[in-house]
Amino acid sequence: MKFLHLSDLHLGKRVNEFSMIENQKHILEQILAITVHEMPNAVLIAGDIYDKTVPSAEAVSLLDDFLAKLAQMHMPVFVISGNHDSPERIAFAASLLKNSGVYVSPVYNGSISPVTLCDEWGPADIYLLPYVKAVHVRKAWPEDDISNTTDALSCAVSHMNIDPDRRNILVAHQLVTGSARCDSEELSIGDADNVDASAFKCFDYVALGHLHGPQNAAGEHIRYCGSPLKYSFSEARHTKSVTIAELREKGSLSVRTIPLIPLRDMIEIRGTYDEVVCREFYRTLDTNSYVHITLTDENDIPEAVSKLRIVYPNLMKLDYDNKRTRATASLDLPEENAAKSPLELFAEFYENRNHTMLSDEQKNYLEERIKAIWEEGQA
Repeated sequence: MKFLHLSDLHLGKRVNEFSMIENQKHILEQILAITVHEMPNAVLIAGDIYDKTVPSAEAVSLLDDFLAKLAQMHMPVFVISGNHDSPERIAFAASLLKNSGVYVSPVYNGSISPVTLCDEWGPADIYLLPYVKAVHVRKAWPEDDISNTTDALSCAVSHMNIDPDRRNILVAHQLVTGSARCDSEELSIGDADNVDASAFKCFDYVALGHLHGPQNAAGEHIRYCGSPLKYSFSEARHTKSVTIAELREKGSLSVRTIPLIPLRDMIEIRGTYDEVVCREFYRTLDTNSYVHITLTDENDIPEAVSKLRIVYPNLMKLDYDNKRTRATASLDLPEENAAKSPLELFAEFYENRNHTMLSDEQKNYLEERIKAIWEEGQA
């Protein structure tokens, strides 16, 4: 049983006010070509299909075209909603889509039945678990003891009635403890959303979404395929890819990756203004890439952005590294605070001022407000 594993398409995303639609269309065409070449038994799409809960019309159209072309190949497709998606919108027309071989996760209500595919090694059961928090699972199973997200995932899995003698595949969108994160991923309250890998121990392969860097979590059977495109300069050194997972008999798994080549890459450049506009310097670069330039000049260059865009038309970000900026940086937050999320910092401030901790209800409200403000800032 061969699976092509994707996640974190973030269709409709804008990065530093640049639309990614053209790059996304290019990369989806490349993924379709890989699908034709590999001919997997199914395509698994592990959440964050869209970048916003209310996606743009062009993002919806792009997904529609992608799924239609996969359906034309008679390729089963399994799709779940991620934390950026509206589970209700992703689940829309699920019954109709099923007739075309596109299986979509429902809004989580505690009931998850597998879709079974068969090959020469026998049946393989595929479970679709949309992005969930502890509050979602508590609502479905109020009698279960759920104090954190690991408990919630363990509870959700325990109610799937999994046959341990069959090959079992889970498509999920969660943050596994110890995994490496990027700047483009949504912050959460400390480790409140973290899931211990032990929650997935009964699966032969867990196709994860949520993290943009391709990586294994507690072994190659629990894997993040990563996003197909770079969505922040913290990902500039990533090699984006799709993951191919092959299961033969029970207990046999092999995983490999196929690199993806974007229409425009993300690169970082550092030097003085004269250095970065020197022909001998930029002729070695793909100047149509999305670019982050750090100038080391001691004095600011007048109209630097407009001047640099003559050479680098897709300049996304410009900053300086010199005596002035380093002096300013010394006034920043202490290192231990710089790694904390906005909600963690507010929670500490609240506790210091009120001598009591935020309630779960207050944390959930603030998390939703911060998420809304973050999405507005990315629009």
